[in-house]
This record gives sequence, C-alpha cells and structure tokens, in this order.
Amino acid sequence: MTAVLDHAGDAPMERIALVDLLDRLLAGGVVIAGDLVISIAGVDLVQVSLRALITTVRDELLPEEDRP
Repeated sequence: MTAVLDHAGDAPMERIALVDLLDRLLAGGVVIAGDLVISIAGVDLVQVSLRALITTVRDELLPEEDRP
C-alpha cells in the first residue's frame, strides 16, 4: 500500500509505502485524542476522554543493558 505526499509549492509529489509513512510519523511523535459521551434523553451519563502520545524510543534513552 502506498500514500502520496503533497509538498507545498512546485515540488513534485512523492509516493511512499505506508510503512515508511508510519515510520516518519512515529519518529516525530503522534498524538491521538478522542472523547466518548454516552447520554440518554439529553442527560450525559458517561464521559470518557483519551489522550495518548505514541512515539519511538531512541537508543540514547534506553539503559545500556537494553540496547541492541
């Protein structure tokens, strides 16, 4: 599966594999946010909020014994 990246200006579009796109996103970090509200007759009964930061761990941050 591939994705097309559109660069600003006159730069040509670049086709990359989805796994490469995911690698680029995780290298910089991705924030996922979501809210779920369950209500009956306009009365909110349950509210769930999710905030998650997903990123890669650099080798410099790992303890010596866990490094590859």
